[in-house]
Amino acid sequence: MTRVAFQGEQGAYSEEAVRQHFGPDVAAVPQPSFRRVFDAVERGDSDYGMLPIENSVAGSVIANYDLLLESDLKIEAEVFVRVRHHLLAPEGTTAADIRVVRSHPQALAQCERYLASRGWDPQPVYDTAGAAKDLAAQPEPGVAAIASRLAGEIYGLQVLDAGIEDYPFNFTRFFVLGRATPAATEQSKTSLVLALPHHPGALYECLGEFATRGINLSKLESRPRRNRPWEYVFYIDFEGHPSEPRTQEAMLAVLGRAAFVKVLGSYPAASLPD
Repeated sequence: MTRVAFQGEQGAYSEEAVRQHFGPDVAAVPQPSFRRVFDAVERGDSDYGMLPIENSVAGSVIANYDLLLESDLKIEAEVFVRVRHHLLAPEGTTAADIRVVRSHPQALAQCERYLASRGWDPQPVYDTAGAAKDLAAQPEPGVAAIASRLAGEIYGLQVLDAGIEDYPFNFTRFFVLGRATPAATEQSKTSLVLALPHHPGALYECLGEFATRGINLSKLESRPRRNRPWEYVFYIDFEGHPSEPRTQEAMLAVLGRAAFVKVLGSYPAASLPD
């Protein structure tokens, strides 16, 4: 059975991503941190890792970009999960009983207007599924949790309300971590990171190598270099695969202009779920 490591407790949205991509016959293996997800795959304890990389409302998961830069693992696929937050509580609890709602800070932020309109006190905890797990283990009067429907099913909590996120276009993008480079498809995507020399127009010159060859960039984000204060690296996603001639030309040209280039992976581009 395929083993896939993810960060969080059973029932986390990362586990939903695992099951959405690999199907029901998969061993989803929880890990206490994102670094431990990388470690599990690198040691061979898991076949793949599932890593959240950005949310359409909250933005990028910055720490995971840094881990990708440090690791030799490759991005083998991307997965988009529609995040539907659920208000969960022990059996017998009603909405009128609620005074406090616990969840991960990002989940609370994504339901901020919903909670404020009801006058409920948001309390941040370490994990969405962890909030559900802890509440099931130690029920408290007037306390509810925000987590996935899967978490409610696993920990025996009832759903008081569903789809409580403030914005309906709430999607999280995940990367599947492994060791292989999938073959080119009709819609492939490549992720890389680069550092630039210090001269005017350095970023313009590198990006121009893609533009002049008609290669579309779907993401561009800068991050500080950890080992060099006030220097930056740029994470880029573009449409294409290294086996394609124009992509090869662009990447060779960028290698000649950049101070540092690392390909994080080439993989089939995913579509947003309904």
